[in-house]
Amino acid sequence: MPFEIVLAPEAANDLRGLNARHRATVRNALETHLRHEPAKASRSRIKRLRGLRQPQFRLRVGEVRVFYDIVGSTVEILAIVAKPEAERWLRQYGNPA
Repeated sequence: MPFEIVLAPEAANDLRGLNARHRATVRNALETHLRHEPAKASRSRIKRLRGLRQPQFRLRVGEVRVFYDIVGSTVEILAIVAKPEAERWLRQYGNPA
């Protein structure tokens, strides 16, 4: 059963802020990696974040990081940020466990 992918308003704004090439790459990665197995951790793409209640996971798409949670059969995209801003975003918006 495919997962539904829902973008938070902030994530939708983040996606619109990317240039067209990065936006297309991120959309393709969301479909490829999160539609069917969003919790399948891999060495290079999907990482389960430790010590945080939210976000639960991070998807690496080149120089972009996608932070998301899995709730039932829905993947909730919380933010789409550039790699240099990822740590700052996690410190500011991540909820510790």
